[in-house]
Amino acid sequence: MEIDLDQQQQSFLREAINLAKEAERRGNLPIGAVLVLDGKIIAKGMNSIWKPTMELTRHAEMEALRSAPANLWSRSKEMTLFTTLEPCIMCAGAILLHRIGHLVFGSTDPYGGVGVSLGSLPPYFREEFSHILWEGPILPSECDALYKRIQELERLQNPSLTSPSTDA
Repeated sequence: MEIDLDQQQQSFLREAINLAKEAERRGNLPIGAVLVLDGKIIAKGMNSIWKPTMELTRHAEMEALRSAPANLWSRSKEMTLFTTLEPCIMCAGAILLHRIGHLVFGSTDPYGGVGVSLGSLPPYFREEFSHILWEGPILPSECDALYKRIQELERLQNPSLTSPSTDA
């Protein structure tokens, strides 16, 4: 089921989709993210875990958070992070610690997304999650294809990797 976004919100998620496609062209997983404040993109990130050098913390969300202007962090609760894939535990923790007010993700990730572990989080993180508006999946018709590519590329990178087959 797709959740309705206004035209501007769709354009932000589509920018994240474009970044995801660029990440794959550069030899990485197709995941992109944009951070928005006052209706403007203030930071962008794309997955860069494999190239130019292997650095496994270079997830799209982390890259967007790292590139945000420091002088705007006092307004983090007003920010929205648009990402093509449900964040993993590491990225969700960073989103929480940065106190981002709103998260919009394109496709769910039943294999590595934070959603499967929400009930097991420590009290501090459960409390912080309650202060963030989480929306998704949004535009799964476009983002689910990226998720399937992620699964394929991960299997190619590590043939012993097993992941659940999904209809995502």
